[in-house]
Amino acid sequence: MVTVAATQMKSRGYDREKNIAAAEALVRKAAAAGANIILIQELFQTDYFCEKMLDENILLAKTLEEDPAVRHFQQVAKELDVVLPVSFFEKDNQARYNSLAVIDADGSILGTYRKSHIPDGAGYSEKFYFNIGDTGFKVWKTKYAVIGCGICWDQWYPEAARIMALRGAELLFYPTAIGSEPDEDENSFDSMPHWRTVMQGHAGANLMPVIASNRIGTEKCEEYHITFYGSSFIADEHGQLAAVMDRETEGFVTAAFDLDRLALTRRAWGIFRDRRPDLYKPLLTLNGKDPF
Repeated sequence: MVTVAATQMKSRGYDREKNIAAAEALVRKAAAAGANIILIQELFQTDYFCEKMLDENILLAKTLEEDPAVRHFQQVAKELDVVLPVSFFEKDNQARYNSLAVIDADGSILGTYRKSHIPDGAGYSEKFYFNIGDTGFKVWKTKYAVIGCGICWDQWYPEAARIMALRGAELLFYPTAIGSEPDEDENSFDSMPHWRTVMQGHAGANLMPVIASNRIGTEKCEEYHITFYGSSFIADEHGQLAAVMDRETEGFVTAAFDLDRLALTRRAWGIFRDRRPDLYKPLLTLNGKDPF
């Protein structure tokens, strides 16, 4: 049995220490409630700086070894005996990535994942800041479970979830930063239900729980502002909501899963047994045509 937690919090601006402290407080509360694997939202060390293309924000990137949140949460994970996927803005020579470090319960870094799908739209100018990820979709054997992790825009792609499932993931985690669209009327446009339904579909299609953590609060950058809609949640193996948060409250939710039982359920359904990879070659193209 493993207990997972999804957290959500508002940004404390560009004060890294305050944001790290706020995230740590949630991690400690979730651990005290019995959580073994705890997910913090995407790019939590600062405001969501991708709202505008600003040269100075590129300087926020740190190497894996230098990143203050990664280093800090290595000690927290070891102290609390919990697994922590930690999002950070990674510098690697001339490249910059939207990355995630997977910290095991002993404080060791099992590896990193670099966001594969990079969005580009009003208020979400990520292609200005990030190179496309080069790690591929990975899974890690942690103390409590084999986990796969995507980052935000990755969560819209069923291929990513399926690859992680095929590679042996038992749980899927998605830290995210999504809310209102600056070019849309906030009173008439709300993508939250769509966002959540898509990930519930990943859970149901792979018979595997999905955990998503989102930001809350309104963040402004020049003429843009985004109101992040929270709604962090945990979906069970059938895609049903096991726990869900509202749009405004800082905190966490938890759910417990019997991984051995879930493995039997996946085998009994035959979803992976009955796959036809020989028919999926058009997925290797951009236009859906037969590549051969």
